[in-house]
Amino acid sequence: MLPERHVAFFWIGGHGQAMLGLWEIGFAPNSMQLHLAFASTIEEILAAPSSLQAAGIIPKGFYGEPVEEPVVIGWMPALSIYFTDPDGHLLEYLAMLPEVPRPELGVVSLSEWKATQRLQ
Repeated sequence: MLPERHVAFFWIGGHGQAMLGLWEIGFAPNSMQLHLAFASTIEEILAAPSSLQAAGIIPKGFYGEPVEEPVVIGWMPALSIYFTDPDGHLLEYLAMLPEVPRPELGVVSLSEWKATQRLQ
């Protein structure tokens, strides 16, 4: 539970396998109908932006903004890329990262995450 964010996250199938995020009405980071996250590999997520764009799909970040690269959710940490299906459902490819969680970073681009890892 993250009451300050008005959300609860639940691991499904064990830590890092699949996640269910339940937001209070009006507090979701993306305006969404339904959100499904699919466990992926880091390599698949790195390739996803160009694959999605080639299919005419806009890759998105955590807040629904168009992105050219995946984002890192610092409190997990996990590599992630979002996109919407034709019905407006929010889909996500998600891969856990081996680094130590950095919740103070929030959600950052992969480039920003790599830069902070070098500074440690």
